[in-house]
Amino acid sequence: MPFEVSIALRYLTARRRQAFISVISLISILGVAVGVMALLIALGLMTGLQGQIRSRILGTTAHLSIFRNGGEPVEAYREVLEKVRRIPGVKGAAPTLYDKGLLTSATSSGFATLKGINPADEKTVTELSSEIHGGVLEDLKDVDVGAPPVLLGQELASKLGVGVGDTVTLTSTRGRLSPVGLLPRVTRLRVCGTVRSGLYEFDSGWAYLPLPSLQRLEGSADEVGLIEVRIDDLYAVKKASKRILGVLGEGYLTTDWIDMNGSLFQALWLEKTAIGITIGLIVLVAALNIVATLILMVMEKNKDIAILVSMGASAGAITRIFVLQGTIIGTIGTFAGAALGVLACFVLDHYRLIQVPEDVYQISYVPFRLLPGDAGVVVASAILVCFLATIHPALGASRLDPAEALRYE
Repeated sequence: MPFEVSIALRYLTARRRQAFISVISLISILGVAVGVMALLIALGLMTGLQGQIRSRILGTTAHLSIFRNGGEPVEAYREVLEKVRRIPGVKGAAPTLYDKGLLTSATSSGFATLKGINPADEKTVTELSSEIHGGVLEDLKDVDVGAPPVLLGQELASKLGVGVGDTVTLTSTRGRLSPVGLLPRVTRLRVCGTVRSGLYEFDSGWAYLPLPSLQRLEGSADEVGLIEVRIDDLYAVKKASKRILGVLGEGYLTTDWIDMNGSLFQALWLEKTAIGITIGLIVLVAALNIVATLILMVMEKNKDIAILVSMGASAGAITRIFVLQGTIIGTIGTFAGAALGVLACFVLDHYRLIQVPEDVYQISYVPFRLLPGDAGVVVASAILVCFLATIHPALGASRLDPAEALRYE
């Protein structure tokens, strides 16, 4: 073992005359550990929040949507589906129709977004089938007689006070002409299941109907509002949009999940950055403690430094001793804080200890997901900051004049 390392470790060992400095060293270690732990927890929180919201949004909606210019309906949608499905990178495509309506039960009522789907096609673009309770997606089949089936968001079903097998009345926003004027279209629907996506916006205001049923309710022909698409790489939606538009030609437009939720994820990214910088200042404060510790150590070890220089130790060796001492303090604190931060993220996420209002944050608990890259950057940065904090005190020790230090000994 190099003698610089041996001396640095020896200086960190408590002695009766060094007890105060050893306590300061311990406080420096704790400061670095707390800073690193807090930073990792904050990054885990923001990353988990982003990932949870993104996964739930993409579980309920498609990666991108194709629609006609000017809001016109897609008439020959089956031909469009076949063209889109043959494009490389496309996992699935499904026709979809949206509308608004008033759902009424015996005890309550509420407005809902109506989505008309084909169950077989919907499985290829969303994860709706895994979010259904009390039934299966195949129950959402078109029927020519009787009340059409409907899947209600779980919160919406609770508000209406209905369950599987009950009926609700749907009043469409689109009217029909009659001898007495324009009358609303009213249809009775049979609840065949509920949907819990984990996003309050969807669970409290969405209803899913068979596509032909919603087409009849609107009085429209065999046409849809848009084509929803899922691709292999959700981050490559811009490239996929260009390929799709190149195949379909003029008259079509696309929108994707990034465009529709860009402001939300931008806000989350800014919050993550701001929190990281703010809590990162704790590590800088801990580094200042290391500076103070080394300055006190240099003052305490004036005599020892003078003897080492008299015995032939170079200025570089003296510098390395105190750099190593401060770096050891920082490294111990960094890895201790990293271990505690990783453990805290696991416990907080596994046991879902932090619950939040679902109608405000769209999720019921705060998830924690710590990325290895984020953890690596935090650990490396903390050690670097601690190393830089040792340079000034170490250079001061190397410039000590042994004759001055030993004059009165």
